[in-house]
Amino acid sequence: MFRRALSDIDEWKNRTDRKPLIIRGARQVGKTWLVREAARKHFENLIEINFDKTPDKAQLFKTGDIEKSLQLLEIDTNTEIVPGKTLIFFDEIQAVPSLLPLLRYFFEERPDIHILAAGSLLEFLLAEHDFSMPVGRIEYLHLGPMDFEEFLLGLGQDRLSHFLNVFSLEDRIPESIHNNLMYYVRLFWIIGGMPAAVKRYGSEQNFTAVEREHESILQTYEDDFSKYSQRIHSERLRRVFRRLPSLIGGKLKYVNLDPNEKSRDLADTLHLLELARISYPVRHSAGNGVPLGAEVKERDFKPLFLDIGLVTTGLSLNLADLHAEKELLMINNGAMAEQFVGQHLLYRQQSYKRPELYYWNREKRNSQAEVDYLISVSGQVVPVEVKAGKIGSLKSLQVFMSEKKLPAAVRFNSMVSSCLETRSAIAGKDSVNFSFISLPLYLVCQVERLLQKHFAGLHSSSR
Repeated sequence: MFRRALSDIDEWKNRTDRKPLIIRGARQVGKTWLVREAARKHFENLIEINFDKTPDKAQLFKTGDIEKSLQLLEIDTNTEIVPGKTLIFFDEIQAVPSLLPLLRYFFEERPDIHILAAGSLLEFLLAEHDFSMPVGRIEYLHLGPMDFEEFLLGLGQDRLSHFLNVFSLEDRIPESIHNNLMYYVRLFWIIGGMPAAVKRYGSEQNFTAVEREHESILQTYEDDFSKYSQRIHSERLRRVFRRLPSLIGGKLKYVNLDPNEKSRDLADTLHLLELARISYPVRHSAGNGVPLGAEVKERDFKPLFLDIGLVTTGLSLNLADLHAEKELLMINNGAMAEQFVGQHLLYRQQSYKRPELYYWNREKRNSQAEVDYLISVSGQVVPVEVKAGKIGSLKSLQVFMSEKKLPAAVRFNSMVSSCLETRSAIAGKDSVNFSFISLPLYLVCQVERLLQKHFAGLHSSSR
């Protein structure tokens, strides 16, 4: 199995300004596997401590002396700690909150030692901590589910993955390759990017086994609810959790989550699911410039679920039936296409950046408009529309481009790629020239690279 984050850890290992690295992500996205694989590839030995399973190990680090703690750790594990050759991994670090601020001393006193940490419920500790955080003395790596190209590699489709990595907007995509890639897009919609599900399908080619894996993951999340907060009723958490997959693609109205609960209680409940990184808010941005988060309506957001495969199972859709469905891309009125693109755009940037995503809408009587996503590339705001099929109205995109006067817009759909210079055409508005870049869904991992190259070309031609 391949994860892009392996190269991030390799780069971290070789940096002279390296700090203790904390991997942040939802349960079951592959944090522990990632560390073990990085240790296998880049280190001679690994010292791994799971503080959830062995909380007594925390006593090794209560000496107040980093050198003494390292000596005790060597004795306890019967392993010599050699700088540059030994990786120390603190797993489930949230089980020992006092250990988190101690990471600063590893950076200050022993920066030559490689320290990695992770935890399934770490976000709750970071959000509610009552101790002094080691600001500027630790760094983060944000890990989500496997993306589409990692999925291809996990199923042995190395050549298809390479084709996407070297693709240029000037290239023509042969129909047979396009159809093959769209087949794997549909497969990804069913299986998703949770490593255990991808591994299970790769070994068994069985959708029932994948569905069983999905249900196991969903049940694991539910089992964690009692650990989230004593202030939130676990049954309300469970109801909101099970309802969320059906609300993807539209602005959230709390009454649709549960008409019998108060909005404030539902907002608190949803916040806990966001801390667990099970749900992500796609927030409304005015889209007037970067950063997009500078003009946000906090109360207006669309929910995204962690992974599209979990969505399919969460909606009680039979995976084998979905695989046989010719119009799979139109399932759930196109909301699945938004989930597919959204979960990729969320993690499209460098892993040290916190995942965030925005959308735009205008709610005026007789003049409503919405753009599915807004991203920023090379200092430019870029609107992104998602269409499940080959056709669909682009009126909202035209409205947005007329108002914001931007150089490029992107559409994802099931057609082959194209790049056209076009002009907005909205009655009563000045027309605007812009590049309309249409990409097949399978190029979602490459959108940043393709846009950067396109903007560079626009810049050089304007000289």
